[in-house]
Amino acid sequence: MKYQRKSFFRKAITAFVEQKHALGYSYIGSEGLLNVFDDFCCKNYPAEKVLSKNIGLHWAEHWKSEGRAGHRSRVIVIREFAKFLNSIGDNAYVIPSELTRKPFRHVPHIYSKNELTTLFKVADSLSYFSWSPARNLVWSVYLRLLYCCGLRPREARILLVKDINLNAGIIKIIESKGHNDRYITLASDVLGLCVKYHNLVTQIFPNREYFFPNHDGTSCYCKGSMNRTFHKCIERAELKTHSGDRPRMYDLRHTFATERMNLWLKEGKDINVFFPYLSIYMGHTNISNTAYYIHLVPDFFSYVPNYNLSKYENVLPEVEK
Repeated sequence: MKYQRKSFFRKAITAFVEQKHALGYSYIGSEGLLNVFDDFCCKNYPAEKVLSKNIGLHWAEHWKSEGRAGHRSRVIVIREFAKFLNSIGDNAYVIPSELTRKPFRHVPHIYSKNELTTLFKVADSLSYFSWSPARNLVWSVYLRLLYCCGLRPREARILLVKDINLNAGIIKIIESKGHNDRYITLASDVLGLCVKYHNLVTQIFPNREYFFPNHDGTSCYCKGSMNRTFHKCIERAELKTHSGDRPRMYDLRHTFATERMNLWLKEGKDINVFFPYLSIYMGHTNISNTAYYIHLVPDFFSYVPNYNLSKYENVLPEVEK
């Protein structure tokens, strides 16, 4: 069911989203945050007709349930919305940019083969629930797709059925980070898994729009729900003890990139030639973003003594969130 906005800002939010769509942005995730903001205003400031400093700073407070990147994303959306309000003649408080600075770099957890095997077994063993009949099937394939194709969790989560060509084995990623599209080619075993999965889920939700449908097949799972289930899988896989930050779904993407470069190195491939291909495949707009993964590969420089890293490190790469 489509969210019905009820706050005083409902019309302006709709106009703001329509403007983003007109500019070619899908704005799915950000629109969801705007709906949360609408509900936030209804509950806390039902009589307010101006996006005031009180509202802005209250919204910018860190929630216990969110991480650093989630907080930043939530604040940025309303900061942009406030600028939009000012542009159409309304007086709105713009949250200071200092509150939207990028967080400290997360230290990725590179999963070992044994950890991956255990994690996938846990996902395969998730219980069947009548109120969410495709849940166990979704998780079995969703996590494998993140690892095998190096997808961002959101890219896989909002993937539409129409964007996967199961005959050609190609996934079209629409409007990902940086508002870029790209194509992902599936290996034969991954394609076979996706075909089998699609046929099974189609029997449950014949007219579903999303490749990984939510509990009733009307949409995709929200980010929070996916994170909660993933952390349950991590606990059952007994990955609670680890060095550094807690393992994330996003770290499956890091593991993909790290293993790919390790394989190329062992095969004697020229990384200077292959590295840009990895950058394109992963959807990076700047090759320096991919260069971050170099530092995760053990003994990288002992494999490639003449590797020209400097051309990729002119810009300090940021870890994707």
